[in-house]
Amino acid sequence: MNILILIVFGLCFGSFVNAFVWRLHELQTKKPNTKQKKALSPLNGRSMCTSCRHELAWYDLLPVFSWVSLGGKCRYCHKAISWQYPLVEIATACLFVLSFVVWPLGFGVTGNALFVVWLVFIVAFMALAVYDIRWMELPNKIVYPFLGLGVFQVVLRMAHSGDVVGTLLGALFGFVAIGGLFWALYQISDGKWIGGGDVKLAFVIGPLVASGVLSLMVIFFASLLGTMFAVPFMVRGKLKTGSRIPFGPFLIVATIIVYLFGRRILEWYLQGMV
Repeated sequence: MNILILIVFGLCFGSFVNAFVWRLHELQTKKPNTKQKKALSPLNGRSMCTSCRHELAWYDLLPVFSWVSLGGKCRYCHKAISWQYPLVEIATACLFVLSFVVWPLGFGVTGNALFVVWLVFIVAFMALAVYDIRWMELPNKIVYPFLGLGVFQVVLRMAHSGDVVGTLLGALFGFVAIGGLFWALYQISDGKWIGGGDVKLAFVIGPLVASGVLSLMVIFFASLLGTMFAVPFMVRGKLKTGSRIPFGPFLIVATIIVYLFGRRILEWYLQGMV
């Protein structure tokens, strides 16, 4: 039953992510008037087709099902609806379920609270990943609120572990290890090696994984995933040295891997060293 509930919530929040990132981009780039701003508001605006702007009925908004039943086209203007929509919905639901199945912090009172906070982070990560893939940007309006949520998560971790000093030090080490490194790379390269949005995201991720070692693991996995993605395209000549690719999605995937499996991976590695 819990998994079924998480699937439904994951699909719904995935649908929210799709609508939110499009609306946010429209608000930031199109300079709409007051009436248009109201229509594009993520909280107050009604759902609409991104092509013809026709207001959508409830039966057009069923995650995945509506897209499949319409053949991936708008009911009103018949223009194609991107594969992004069902993929993001399914991916969010899968991450919700995976997090529940492998949750490393237990399900006591504080464990449940941390799990809910983590699901909020997943929704934010999905929004950032989609935005970065589509428009090569990690918007402050998504990143900044999660700095505060990251601090709240650290407080919950303190209550969960009962180790106030150790948790604070872990969060501080994580903050410095990944955030400080990315900031240094940004300053040294004058923003050519890494984007400012990636630096801000790194400062969120460090306290989230709450460990200097795990933060370095995030950097390792993100770099590995980025390399695995880029090399085939470079071999085919579709990417050149110096070409820009969005690094945020790799950083996000690496964070999810490390948050859910990092300590197990570290234990496995250390056992192999003995």
